[in-house]
Amino acid sequence: MSALRKWATPLTVATFLAMGVTGVLMFFHLDSPLNKLLHEWGGWLMVLGVLAHLVLNWRPFTTYLKRPLGQGIIGLGCVVLALSFWPVSSGGSPVHHIMQAVARSDVATVIALSGQDLDTGLAALTAAGLEADSSTTMAELTGGARGVQMQVIDLLFAQ
Repeated sequence: MSALRKWATPLTVATFLAMGVTGVLMFFHLDSPLNKLLHEWGGWLMVLGVLAHLVLNWRPFTTYLKRPLGQGIIGLGCVVLALSFWPVSSGGSPVHHIMQAVARSDVATVIALSGQDLDTGLAALTAAGLEADSSTTMAELTGGARGVQMQVIDLLFAQ
């Protein structure tokens, strides 16, 4: 327990700071790709730190479960979490639909949407190490990886 005590709370505090700052940036759409990456992967470290902190402080934690205020706050958190899985709209996210359509589209269509001519767009892809012809789909080009798809879109639309 002594070794656990040395890192559990500092890890919890450090990851809370990272999650808090990156979460606020994401809320206001001021985040960078590295902020999002830190938020997603740092969340795993935060879970580890919180679980270790919980092990070390189990007895005080159980007293919160005996008090109405503690029960209410923890219960409300569980209800909000459960509700977050409820589908908000039947159609899903418009961005998700657009990204799926782009993945199904051929490279020529995506290049045309970017405002470039086909040869210029294909040359930009080749320069980036991506081999494609006009009939290659974005899914084939990117191997279905959404992150790679976003990089290709950024490459084509930033020209």
